Amino acid sequence: MRKSPRQARSQATVQAIVTAAARILGERGWAGFTTNAVAALAGVSIGSLYQYFPDKRALVDAVRRAHTDDVLAAMDRALAGTQPLARRADLLVRGLVAAHSVHPGLHRVLLDASPRHAPGDAAQADVEARLLAGYDVLAGQSAGGPKASRRARAQVLADAVDGVIHNAARRGTLQSPRLRRELVRLICAQLVPGGG
Repeated sequence: MRKSPRQARSQATVQAIVTAAARILGERGWAGFTTNAVAALAGVSIGSLYQYFPDKRALVDAVRRAHTDDVLAAMDRALAGTQPLARRADLLVRGLVAAHSVHPGLHRVLLDASPRHAPGDAAQADVEARLLAGYDVLAGQSAGGPKASRRARAQVLADAVDGVIHNAARRGTLQSPRLRRELVRLICAQLVPGGG
């Protein structure tokens, strides 16, 4: 971002811009994504948009950040409290599905059409590390096992869940109850040493 919003009104303006950007990306794709369209949908002048975002890429980065905040919040909710592993897995899957269902077409654009993170992007690496740490906590809640094995299970699971969720978003099948049930089963089976 060009500058950080400090006042509530400025924060609301930025939120409206990011929400509009996500909607336009989801509905029109990268080719139909323009700063003019975002400003119009957000109800702000193009000058106000450029006050915070210098270009389309900055807008896409803000949309990605908002999305990753939703994903991290889903992990945090799954880790809160003292529920059994199956309940935590269900909470996580529900949260991830919700985070990827806001603008159904958005994730296809973010994954396949828009500019991606640069290799070595520190913010993306931080998100991935936080998610892996969450899966590691879930793995630690299960029957345990050596720390290295638990870490490996957590890494495989993080990659598997990410792939299933993103491919379901691409296909438009995120709302399938069967997919959600199988994903919960996968999480539980992967986290219990010996495959559950």
